[in-house]
Amino acid sequence: MNLRRTLLAVTCALSPGLLLASPGQDPRIAPLLTELGKARHIGAVAISPDGRHLAWVTNEHGQASIQLADAAGRHVHRIGAGKAAAACAEKGIVWNPDSTRLAFLSRCGDPAHAQDDIYSVDIRHPDSARRWTHLHGYLSSLSWAPDGRHLGFLYVAGASRVASALAAAKPAEGEVGVDGLEVQQVMSLDTATSHLQALTAATSYAYEFSWAPASDRIAYTAAPPPGDNNWWVAKLYTAPVQAGGQPRLVLDPATDTSSLHGLQIALPRWSPDGRQLAFVGGLMSDQGFTGGDIYEVAATGGKAIDTMTGSHLTANWFQWQGHRKLLINGMVNGHAQVARGRLEASGTLQLQPLFTLPASIGDGSAVGGLSLSANGHHLAYIQSDFDHAWEVHAGPLSSTPPPAVTAYNSQLRPAWGQARSVAWDNEGRHVQGWLLYPAGYDPNKHYPMVVSIHGGPSGAVLPAWPSVGYGAAPLAALGYFVLMPNPRGSYGEGEAFVQANRKDFGHGDLRDILAGVDQVEKLVPVDDQRLGVTGWSYGGYSTMFAVTQTHRFKAAVAGAGIADWQSYYGENLIDQWMKPFFGASVYDDPAVYAKSSPISFIKQVTTPTLVVVGDRDAECPAPQSFEFWHALRALKVPTSLVVYPGEGHHFVDPQHQRDVLQRALEWFQRYLPAQH
Repeated sequence: MNLRRTLLAVTCALSPGLLLASPGQDPRIAPLLTELGKARHIGAVAISPDGRHLAWVTNEHGQASIQLADAAGRHVHRIGAGKAAAACAEKGIVWNPDSTRLAFLSRCGDPAHAQDDIYSVDIRHPDSARRWTHLHGYLSSLSWAPDGRHLGFLYVAGASRVASALAAAKPAEGEVGVDGLEVQQVMSLDTATSHLQALTAATSYAYEFSWAPASDRIAYTAAPPPGDNNWWVAKLYTAPVQAGGQPRLVLDPATDTSSLHGLQIALPRWSPDGRQLAFVGGLMSDQGFTGGDIYEVAATGGKAIDTMTGSHLTANWFQWQGHRKLLINGMVNGHAQVARGRLEASGTLQLQPLFTLPASIGDGSAVGGLSLSANGHHLAYIQSDFDHAWEVHAGPLSSTPPPAVTAYNSQLRPAWGQARSVAWDNEGRHVQGWLLYPAGYDPNKHYPMVVSIHGGPSGAVLPAWPSVGYGAAPLAALGYFVLMPNPRGSYGEGEAFVQANRKDFGHGDLRDILAGVDQVEKLVPVDDQRLGVTGWSYGGYSTMFAVTQTHRFKAAVAGAGIADWQSYYGENLIDQWMKPFFGASVYDDPAVYAKSSPISFIKQVTTPTLVVVGDRDAECPAPQSFEFWHALRALKVPTSLVVYPGEGHHFVDPQHQRDVLQRALEWFQRYLPAQH
């Protein structure tokens, strides 16, 4: 049987468009989805090096545009690709060192055929926008060199798709593995001569890079192609900017003898004197979802030094702030924390927290990124939480978080109840999670509760405003408690906590989650006979596994999950991530994979389960969802499978985003009604 044809047939049968109203459908769902769609998203923010101006990217009605303002968010006006800006989608904003020019990526014309290219504009002459490139490929990660003359960026020539394992994979057709591989290189644009130069070889796939202080070298992480798969085995290099220079291998985590051995590296950054490189190292399950300890290594190579051994802060982002000084943004106990750090002679990073927020913050360039002025005295970022949608925050860097300087979403009010941080101990570990109360909470009533498990597993739930798309927070608007735990394997309790589920997926973390359910039931009136569970990616897997281990959950929604780690190993396009977590390949130790596979315990399932996935998901392929759904159907367990055409691990079609959330809400309302 042609499995792909079968999957698409299921899609066509189940997902012709948005759900049609059915008898008994909760009339609150459609207005709730409409209300979520009113939030105006802010995609990026950058403060000028002199601290006098802010630029940010707003997204409205599918159009992304650049806004320029002073440092207090006043005198806002649009800038972009000249007179054509109204028809362009823009992103990737970066200031040049003297704060006079803003470079960005712009895509003008028909979105289906247009190409991102590099532009810049002199903010003193807003009509002076200049187009620097006419390329045919995928561009990202613009960065000015300290000399103010060169722009670096990542480029995949002739790219057929977004360079990310989270994006939709190419259709699996024809002879597989013999076509040319798409390679991402670090490129340099000389803005004095318009000369383009590749700084890394076409045989090496580059992931991240940074300029040396003298602009004469770059540091970068790279691995052999294919790029989607090999990020987990990337090495750290430096390379000279002059033509003909040879790269230098600085660090290979596979052979390093420190605690970094076999882990992942991200965000390489030069020290101000150019002698050292710092980076984030740890057990990370996705490129871009950076988290771990900050390591230091000599720029000429050597052994990596973990500067944060024993710290409970998971570093997501950092920047040097002078000799032996760093500014760090990370996660701790389910909160965002901004801290200063000083590297002692011993190599230990002495941390001084500045402020901690029950919110998600970032500048759009990286998870937890902050935009800083050149002297480090001012910062800007985008912030949201369960009570407030996205706004730009900017101001002095101090122990007081900077205020919001925009009010795009100030009129929005949460449709759900209050959010509360809850904590519990289990098996000697401190565990934290977020509890969202139902709308109109009455302490004299008993409520159902849905447990929403985050992806990763290396990740964490921080408070954030939900968008129209898969998520559990809107369930609180319909009368549910929603528990969002950060069990072992999560960021925010230190690297040992992140690594605590190695070779133990589904078991220890589920015990942490169930202990959290017990704790919440002691705090608020949750009806233990009306519990649900849901999640996406690793959360989708955890949902599948949970319903094989306990009958406490009466309804489940599994998004992009994994039913069988053994078959998954041969189906996914990113098998390199698995060995650090499982300790060996499936061919060398199949038992460790089998013990964590939902399919190994499938006959224990009684929970009605909705299964949803994209048909071109490279990270959690659709056959895994098909396998779980097929088993439940054979066992006469209520189930439904929806496969969304053209979607990868992250859905991009607004209709699909709305549909998957609507289906999830209706599934819980059907099998776990909020009202008796």
